[in-house]
Amino acid sequence: MDEQALLGLNPNADADFRQRALAYFEQLKISQDAWQVCAEALAQSIYSDDHIKFFCFQVLEHQVKFKYSELTEVQQQLIRETLITWLQAQMLNPQPEKTFIRNKAAQVFALLFVTEYLTKWPKFFFDILSVVDLNPRGVDMYLRILMAVDAELVDRDVVHTSEASYYYALIFEARRNTLLKDTMREQCIPSLVESWYQILQNYQYNNSELTCQCLEVVGAYVSWIDLSLIANERFINMLLGHMSVEVLREEACDCLFEIVNKGMDPIDKTKLVESLCQVLQSAGLFSIDQEDDVDFLARFSKLVNGMGQALIASWTKLIKSGDMKSAQDALQAIEAKVSLMLQLLIHEDDDISSNIIGFCYDYLHILKQASMPDFYQQKANVEAIMLAVMKKLTYDEEYNFENEGEDEAMFVEYRKQLKLLLDRLAQVSPELLLASVRRVFNTTLQNWQTTRFMEVEVAIRLLYMLAEALPVSHGAHFSGDVTKATALQDMMRTLVTSGVSAYQHTSVTLEFFETVVRYEKFFAVEPQHIPTVLMAFLDHRGLRHSSPKVRSRTAYLFSRFVKSLNKQMNPFIEDVLNRIQDLLELSPPENGYQALLSSDDQLFIYETAGVLIVNSEYSAERKQALMRNLLTPLMEKFKVLLEKLMMAQDEDRQMALADCLNHAVGFASRTSKAFSNKQTVKQCGCSEVYLDCLQTFLPALSCPLQKEVLRSGVRTFLHRMIICLEEEVLPFIPSASEHMLKDCEAKDLQEFIPLINQITAKFKTQVSPFLQQMFMPLLHAIFEVLLLPAEDNDQSAALEKQMLRRSYFAFLQTVTGSGMSEVIANQGAENVERVLFTVIQGAVDYPDPIAQKTCFIILSKLVELWGGKDGPVGFADFVYKHIVPACFLAPLKQTFDLADAQTVLALSECAVTLKTIHLKRGPECIQYLQQDYLPSLQVAPEIIQEFCQALQQPDAKVFKNYLKVKIFFFFIES
Repeated sequence: MDEQALLGLNPNADADFRQRALAYFEQLKISQDAWQVCAEALAQSIYSDDHIKFFCFQVLEHQVKFKYSELTEVQQQLIRETLITWLQAQMLNPQPEKTFIRNKAAQVFALLFVTEYLTKWPKFFFDILSVVDLNPRGVDMYLRILMAVDAELVDRDVVHTSEASYYYALIFEARRNTLLKDTMREQCIPSLVESWYQILQNYQYNNSELTCQCLEVVGAYVSWIDLSLIANERFINMLLGHMSVEVLREEACDCLFEIVNKGMDPIDKTKLVESLCQVLQSAGLFSIDQEDDVDFLARFSKLVNGMGQALIASWTKLIKSGDMKSAQDALQAIEAKVSLMLQLLIHEDDDISSNIIGFCYDYLHILKQASMPDFYQQKANVEAIMLAVMKKLTYDEEYNFENEGEDEAMFVEYRKQLKLLLDRLAQVSPELLLASVRRVFNTTLQNWQTTRFMEVEVAIRLLYMLAEALPVSHGAHFSGDVTKATALQDMMRTLVTSGVSAYQHTSVTLEFFETVVRYEKFFAVEPQHIPTVLMAFLDHRGLRHSSPKVRSRTAYLFSRFVKSLNKQMNPFIEDVLNRIQDLLELSPPENGYQALLSSDDQLFIYETAGVLIVNSEYSAERKQALMRNLLTPLMEKFKVLLEKLMMAQDEDRQMALADCLNHAVGFASRTSKAFSNKQTVKQCGCSEVYLDCLQTFLPALSCPLQKEVLRSGVRTFLHRMIICLEEEVLPFIPSASEHMLKDCEAKDLQEFIPLINQITAKFKTQVSPFLQQMFMPLLHAIFEVLLLPAEDNDQSAALEKQMLRRSYFAFLQTVTGSGMSEVIANQGAENVERVLFTVIQGAVDYPDPIAQKTCFIILSKLVELWGGKDGPVGFADFVYKHIVPACFLAPLKQTFDLADAQTVLALSECAVTLKTIHLKRGPECIQYLQQDYLPSLQVAPEIIQEFCQALQQPDAKVFKNYLKVKIFFFFIES
């Protein structure tokens, strides 16, 4: 071997050596006999360097995985012998191999197993067992090989096939794995199980590592072998014995969990779980409060969860089968575990609590499903679960609100699980939940000044969560059920009048604002509280809070609050607009002043201001004046900043000025969100203001500096103005388009095309002259960017081109779909032909199902418009020479992956295209397929006949479904 290249395998080697090693590995992979050098190196222990040994196993792995069928019988035998020789050496070496080498060796053994077990190496496991016997190092490798085999046969985390489109390969693999497992069950599983028992018996007291490995193997295999081989007295007794051994009990727990999880008869499952529980209880394992090892308790909680869910599954099956006596026995068994479940649920360690939530959730589902005679006895259980959930929702002292990390993220996820429990509790007993929350809420808020923040936060949080737990239509919590409406109204009144919004902790402050917005309908019932809440939003408790996090979230919530109250805001509009004046200021980069709100947060404030003005009861003149007051400062600053940008030399300053200009345009855009269409803009008398904005912002398009940022902002504004001003915006479009097409890159075009699509779809024939004029300049700009050379490994450039290609096809789809095919037809024969070929290319050559789907939609539309007898000259020939073949070539590409949802949609549009061709061309199309095209693909006559019959079916769905199923027959045939 190339010793110099092998030096690069060391992790500490420099980049050049590592690159050389990588190239050498690629060279060995394609070499015919390099694997033999590696096999010899492993069998004879030529190298002592761990990384070289690993490298040799990688080369062997590649050979077995991808090129094994190319080897002769003698060469295949050599690989088997190499592995057995290496295995024998493990028991003689003075030191065991590193773990990563043993794992890689086990993977190679497993690959060889799935390749040879059914044919050439039926004694695979017996050969390995005869070598390793009970030698600890041999047993270690044997167990690793077993885990690797299970991963190949069962483990869903292993990606077995690189091309999901090869359905037949996936089906073959699934069948092969089933056959392997069936054969193992017949030939060797009993012997393997016996070997596991011997390993456990021999090593349980003197080698905990091997014992735990073996328990992991048992747990992995129990899901697909005969359960009676494991769930018997000798095995279970041994496993239960391990539950009392500190170093073994976690793995024993997991192993018992897998046994309990195994599908079996519901009566047998109930008996198994009950017998396990009796032994575990008698061993003192149910005394949770006496156990300090939280890692073990987390595993034990998972086991109890599994047992509880297994009993519930048995109860459900027994109820369905009508075996009421056995169902009652299962129910009693479930009820007997509730006390243990509650101990685990309420445990201070969240992992332990989280692991039992599934059982808890399913138990509540039982109570919801069944009208049980002793429900009042179970009411105590429901109350206990409720109290546990309320307690566990509470933050602890260590939670870091300012710098949330992994622990905090885990608690947030845990809270989501608890919310599901709370929702289920509401389904079981909404009255009980409401009463419990009300009690906790009122008690806490009476003394909020002297109560710890986490208790105040959770009290408000519970009120917030009730909104989803007790669902109503359109948030109407304060009408209908009087008891519920009264309780919620009382709590909301307490929330807004108690002064708790002044609590000095961010979590309480945020929860207060989240809740008042969640229950915005309360203010329709008691509008007298609106000023109190508005002041909280506007002062140091909200938008002027010391915490940026609170200010940011409050800006969003304030926007929602104002929008939801609509006309009820009328008395406060002038006051609110005055109070937010300083928050609307555009902060130029040079003043160095740290604004209270970020530009993203200011967007919400501008939107709020726009909503207040538009929804007010003021006259149109007053609304226009207020809107002008809002937007004029932005326009004035924009003009000044644009001049400064044109003169700026320093790139950082240019960027800062461009960002500021972009923010100004964005703020103006956001105010227009208050309008739904042109009518509302006219009614408010605001058209002129926005036209002024348009004239102010458009000159930025001709600025040669920071083009990407400036164009992005103006484009967004134009999108909004097309909605708000409609045809009044059209005079500005040609000039704006001309500027945006100058010196543009892929991303510029990609973002410009949706604007043209919006104009085309909205104004259709009104913009036909403009479209005809700019059609080819736009296409030339697109083609120019797509043809730019790029590095093979430049994924960013490849993605940009892919997105631009999609945008291009989306543009053509919009043009054809808006009834404006004449825009394409009037571009001259040569240009039309070029456009059509790009669509064919998009449908067939690019492995992008989204683009392919769009291309088939375009082709289908063009066939519909031009494919008849009176269509353009030569189009019928184009249909047969290019569109029909595209409908077959695209799905037959290896990259056409029917496991992907978008590809399925592309195939569906492909079917529509073929149906449209048949619709427009009639029997001529069928004749062409039968006599010319399909025979040229060597498709069997009976398949051709079947295909043409399906194509002629009146229901398009019939043909779509046919194509999904039969496309692989074409692949095989052709």
